[in-house]
Amino acid sequence: MTTSEVDLNETKVRELCDAQSAGLSRVLKVGGVCYLNAKPLLHHLGKLCPNLVIEYDVPSRLAEKLAAGDLDIAIIPAVEALRGEGYTVVSDACIAAKKAAKSVILYSRLPLDRVRSVALDAGSRMSATLTRVLLAERYGVRPEICQFGFEEELAQVTTDAVLLIGDRAMTSKQPPGFPLRFDLGCEWRKWTNYPFVFALWVARPGVENLASWHRLFSIARDHGLADLVNIAQAASRELVLSFEECYQYLSENMYYRFGKDEYDSLALFRAYAIKHGILPPSAKLAFYSGPDLG
Repeated sequence: MTTSEVDLNETKVRELCDAQSAGLSRVLKVGGVCYLNAKPLLHHLGKLCPNLVIEYDVPSRLAEKLAAGDLDIAIIPAVEALRGEGYTVVSDACIAAKKAAKSVILYSRLPLDRVRSVALDAGSRMSATLTRVLLAERYGVRPEICQFGFEEELAQVTTDAVLLIGDRAMTSKQPPGFPLRFDLGCEWRKWTNYPFVFALWVARPGVENLASWHRLFSIARDHGLADLVNIAQAASRELVLSFEECYQYLSENMYYRFGKDEYDSLALFRAYAIKHGILPPSAKLAFYSGPDLG
């Protein structure tokens, strides 16, 4: 995207936001993931549309807030989008991984076919479900599941395996006693030859002007992808990681466009989640632009 295109889009989006806000009875509440992987989607959103109220939290809590009606639109785990009633995916901006995710890591004491217990990161819903699906389908195991809380330390974990996601996975070192490390983005890709979709922009029932929000979130994404150097520099200072590591993560590990491969991957994931009783057979998802799923 060229500078002139960015400026033109900013002008149009501001006009669009002003027009929308004039017709709204209240301010729209938007939920944004607080992890690094969502920064390209959110970094310019407030500037493009200052009339939005953006609330930041971990994916699992955003899903709860959207379900409770406390948010109007949010980036939520795709499994929660499928589970929700009347939800609509409002953008082709997503959080996905073509291969290695780098921020979705399963550490294990044992080969995966011998795992009998797993602690799942409390911030996760999609990655937690992916862990269960992979263990059941690829290794034939259905381990006891417990939660790895936000305040817990890896040294406290007594299970055979532990899942870390987001910034905690990025900044944690290989925990003692867990010699095996599995990047679940890689594991899904090796097994299915598909990318994996972690989160989507989803609107609750009753949100109006979906066409405009569809355009807004896509343009915000494009601005963010054009500004990865600045985003990576800020993240490097915040997370105490190298600039190179942050930039590579955003530009190579994460992927932000929902296309046919991502749709097909999500359809396959839905089928497995239904098979293992994680989602009901009725689970479905509407897309503002594109065919419904389910």
